[in-house]
Amino acid sequence: MTIAELHTVFLECNSVCTDTRKLNKNDIFFALKGDTFNGNTYAEQALNTGAKYAIIDEPEYNISSNTILVNNVLETLQNLASYHRNYLNLPIIALTGSNGKTTTKELINTVLAKKYNTTATIGNLNNHIGVPLTLLSMTKSTEIGIVEMGANHLKEIEFLCKIAQPDFGYITNFGKAHLEGFGGVEGVIKGKSEMYDYLIKNNKTIFVNGNDAIQLEKTQNTNPSIFNSKAGDISIKFISAQPFVSCQYQSQKIESHLIGEYNFNNISAAIAIGHYFKVKATDIKAAIENYIPSNNRSQILNIGTNKVILDAYNANPTSMQAALQNFENQGGNKIAILGDMFELGAAAKEEHQIIHDLCNNLNINKVYLVGENFYKTKINDDKIKRYKTFSDFQANFNIHEINNTTLLIKGSRGMALERILDN
Repeated sequence: MTIAELHTVFLECNSVCTDTRKLNKNDIFFALKGDTFNGNTYAEQALNTGAKYAIIDEPEYNISSNTILVNNVLETLQNLASYHRNYLNLPIIALTGSNGKTTTKELINTVLAKKYNTTATIGNLNNHIGVPLTLLSMTKSTEIGIVEMGANHLKEIEFLCKIAQPDFGYITNFGKAHLEGFGGVEGVIKGKSEMYDYLIKNNKTIFVNGNDAIQLEKTQNTNPSIFNSKAGDISIKFISAQPFVSCQYQSQKIESHLIGEYNFNNISAAIAIGHYFKVKATDIKAAIENYIPSNNRSQILNIGTNKVILDAYNANPTSMQAALQNFENQGGNKIAILGDMFELGAAAKEEHQIIHDLCNNLNINKVYLVGENFYKTKINDDKIKRYKTFSDFQANFNIHEINNTTLLIKGSRGMALERILDN
């Protein structure tokens, strides 16, 4: 069966599913494989549950006319996504970066949805499977698609761009993320810049933060849409981040629900892209002011007399440093609870010590470091306590015994530090 023929089959179905536990009637099931599972073994179950078709790549599971045998299910999913993207022929905005991708994507989507019917990446489904699923969730009613792209090694963004074929692109920043896979910061810059390479080669539009010298350098021989720069196309003025980010765009003062000056760039990108697509300034203001962060990303929670800044979805040295420096500006008694940062490779020992020393020098009353990497750091201040495991920390900490305090909770996803709030 050709991709064109499979696309006709796909259009008969409601949506794509790769997990029988989430399957709905008339879905098309793709039997993906992983290190510990083989989706082919679930094909019959998918059909019995209500799937209209099941895409498989092992002949022994070709049990009916509703199972479609292909050479490789994953490659077929990716090729179908590219075909569907061209079939719809709609503008695609892609974004990547070390920090702030998902928040920026949500803000862009919120702003553009004021004028257009948008479809955006759900959550952080931003890899070689998530990007195709995002593209396949778009329909003829979609006017603009917004695709988040993540990467932890070279050539990954290049590959995702070939699938999504973006017309517009934005890189949030280059930071110390996934150093193990990229081989260092220079590798991060090279890997993320693969998006620039695609956009430049195909004469597409690049959005550039004028405050980022590396981005300006990488795009100096192009004609990008620049914001946050006196010489830029779009002027956005930072006002304050106490405690939430506020800024000025045209005649509108925008007051967000996002903490930390680092979120100004994320907001600015959404404003700039909204401006480019001619969304009214008043609608841009309303969209950003109504956006409430969720899913453990810069959430503000009130627990008893305490205020909790829950930023435990992910962490790397760059985002951790920015969060701590912002946290120092909070008033009153302050406690930071930090979990290990993963995927740093050989740099893990040094980067965790740097964060430890930063905590020592900042005006934060108490710091709890949780995880094997932080446990190995050298202590030089009584205000810092270390715990090798989460269970060790949990046995010695109860948020309900603390009053009138602001707490920062931040760590890599694998640490799941939000469990602290379950005590």
